[in-house]
Amino acid sequence: MSLLLARDLADALHAGRTTPRAVLEDVAQAIAARESQVRAFAALDLDRARAAADKAGLAALPLAGLPVGVKDIIDTRDLPTAYGSPLYAGHRPRNDAPVVAMTRRAGGLVVGKTVTTEFAFLKPSQTRNPRRLTHTPGGSSAGSAAAVAAGMLPVAIGTQTAGSVIRPAAFCGVTGYKPTFRLLPTLGMKTFSWHLDTMGLIAARVRDAAFAAAAITGRDLDIGDETAERPRIAIVRTARAAQASAQAHAALDTAARAAEAMGARVFDLDLLQELEAADAAHATIQDFEAALAFADEYEYDRDGLSPQLAAHLDAARLIAPETYDLARRTAKRARQKLGDLFAEVDALMTFAAPGAAPEGFATTGSPVFCRLWTLLGCPAIAVAGLQTSDGLPMGVQLVGRFGRDRQALAVANLVEHAISR
Repeated sequence: MSLLLARDLADALHAGRTTPRAVLEDVAQAIAARESQVRAFAALDLDRARAAADKAGLAALPLAGLPVGVKDIIDTRDLPTAYGSPLYAGHRPRNDAPVVAMTRRAGGLVVGKTVTTEFAFLKPSQTRNPRRLTHTPGGSSAGSAAAVAAGMLPVAIGTQTAGSVIRPAAFCGVTGYKPTFRLLPTLGMKTFSWHLDTMGLIAARVRDAAFAAAAITGRDLDIGDETAERPRIAIVRTARAAQASAQAHAALDTAARAAEAMGARVFDLDLLQELEAADAAHATIQDFEAALAFADEYEYDRDGLSPQLAAHLDAARLIAPETYDLARRTAKRARQKLGDLFAEVDALMTFAAPGAAPEGFATTGSPVFCRLWTLLGCPAIAVAGLQTSDGLPMGVQLVGRFGRDRQALAVANLVEHAISR
């Protein structure tokens, strides 16, 4: 299946070589052909998108009329927002979340809501991995990654609290971009953890995700074909390296050698103890805040929660405020140490996931190699192009300095080009 290349399509739209309606009809055709198997959408309204596509002047805007999917954890005024839970079936928010308003203002056409796991937590969703339908697409941004990987969307918005953009992008063989914390506003999404929840983007290639981020935010992030020049890339396997499969280690080695062949200065790096210690702080912060964020659902609708989430909240409610405060201090120290580290390196390269997408649908996979970078708030990019010996996608993760997203994207673009060679 062919991927839809957001930046190339936008160039064609801006130049008048195609029209928003023509691109939308290609998307509609792909959805008709593949959605019954992939099941990436929680809601669709192609007729409303067609009406928007026919409005004059759309192609002159930054997103130029590109179809966009929005994860169903994010509020939309003209589409239902169920947060992946039967408790909110048919829920219609009064307003668009700011990120949705920004997308529409930039000329994006919101064609539908992409499937999320229940409240963006761990219960597997209905969505299947388009690269192999018998395997999970990951979570919680399952539908966003699968829709892009199936060629049904050029851009989709996801969210990440632990590994929910990077992991599904890696499993589905596309690019996931988790920006610096709050570069994309998180208002209007169903909160799980307000110190960790992060909006992200999924697209075919690094330059497509960078283009979409630039168009939505108005920031200087559109790197085009630009690649970082002789970047210093530190290979970081972390104290959890034993949880990565042999094929994940091989993929990381392959990406490192490829980047080196493109002129990158690549070396191994062990993280300081202050950084490694912060990994455990992630769960404490996430769960303490989740117990508060879901206090109402827990109190009044506990039977409507999945047993998995209900049991998790049972335990989360036992976390003492002092334990939470200590975890936040640990995270703060780690952020300071990471800032010092980036004086010596331009990017870190590590695993995107412990391995390829697991077979079956009992799990969405582990976020073990993403939690730390979400906690520290720095930009992270899942770079695609590698695969296992039996043909499943295998991504690697590039991590950049807080607030230096353009540089991180340029390094990720170099790695993507290097892998493709």
